[in-house]
Amino acid sequence: MQLKRVVVTGLGALTPIGNTVEEYWDGLTRGVSGANLITRFDATRFRTKFACEVKNFDVQAYIPRQEARKMDWFTQYAVVTADEAIADAGIDKEKVDLDRIGVIWGAGIGGLKTFEDEVLNFGGGDGNPRFNPFFIPKMIADSSAGLISIRHGFRGPTYVTVSACASSGNALIDAFNYIRLGKMDICVSGGSEAAVTQAGVGGFNALKALSERNDDFATASRPYDKDRDGFVLGEGGAALILEEYEHAVARGAKIYCEIMGGGMSSDAYHITAPHPDGRGAYMCMKLALEDAELPLESVDYINTHGTSTPIGDPQELKAIERLFGEHATKLNISSTKSMTGHLLGGAAAIEAVAAILAIKNQLVPPTINHFTDDPDINPNLNLTFNEPQARKVEVAISNTFGFGGHNTCVVFKKV
Repeated sequence: MQLKRVVVTGLGALTPIGNTVEEYWDGLTRGVSGANLITRFDATRFRTKFACEVKNFDVQAYIPRQEARKMDWFTQYAVVTADEAIADAGIDKEKVDLDRIGVIWGAGIGGLKTFEDEVLNFGGGDGNPRFNPFFIPKMIADSSAGLISIRHGFRGPTYVTVSACASSGNALIDAFNYIRLGKMDICVSGGSEAAVTQAGVGGFNALKALSERNDDFATASRPYDKDRDGFVLGEGGAALILEEYEHAVARGAKIYCEIMGGGMSSDAYHITAPHPDGRGAYMCMKLALEDAELPLESVDYINTHGTSTPIGDPQELKAIERLFGEHATKLNISSTKSMTGHLLGGAAAIEAVAAILAIKNQLVPPTINHFTDDPDINPNLNLTFNEPQARKVEVAISNTFGFGGHNTCVVFKKV
């Protein structure tokens, strides 16, 4: 069976450093930190008092108030970014087959704020169950994909992938596979998350996963820095329009790049810690490039998972060195989480957009907040510290890993 080619024809983004794709790229290339003190709730008594929140976002500018009230924040982010991506792709719904357009979204948690509000209200009440009738549809993760489908009348396969912080990586790979197998013409894919809540911050604090650099929160997300002390929680999302190549050409669509392959693996090691040898990270990159049928030397840029945790960052770099050998020192590596924080289930989607825009603009976004070299990290690796770097970017890959040992890697190539 001849597999079909799959290209990216539309992008949407709502992030802690920009509320559109254009603003997001501007923030990435200027090295803007999205971290600030938490405004979502009173964090005075929490060990971590800062996060990378979406800023200056008025949902009523996009969705009528009555409709928005029935959505959790993560669903609002999904709908808004999908709208931007669909408009960017120039999809005329009168001229496409809506039965062959699907929505495959990623969310690691779903409606955490909705769940938290309802449980706190019940716990603080008199014991009578007075739950909001929209509690369940607001909370469940698949409401994001479902509402995008309903809003636009897309009747192809529609569902949500849940694999912690790898969720939207799995969504992109599923969408890619459906299209190249001929099951869809177009798929709206991506991911979103909104976990800057009391339960989200408190839960990750209990795991000791979050940075507690409250005295210098703007530089707290420090991937690969010797003094990194945990990740910074972020929120938002991104959408990509994946489309069969001939379908895109026939309608005269703008093409950002081609998706060449996807790799998935499992650490089979620990529920929250990565394998110490980076075994799963190595395997998902290897499988992705084999799927893409591209040589290792073709890769110019890796947007890493790079969360800024002491145990996570070196393992991914070990995997890169093991797989790429001498080429590992010739390519650019960066973690854009240094600016956006960690969007959990939305991370792979916004980082895929960063990788695609690196190809489009021939510019690698930096890893900001680097102050002290880590002696356990090879100094010959180009981690693109603090400033963007112009270079030829024909092929970029994006890594995303999740609790449970889930690993994904997606390969993008200039057309």
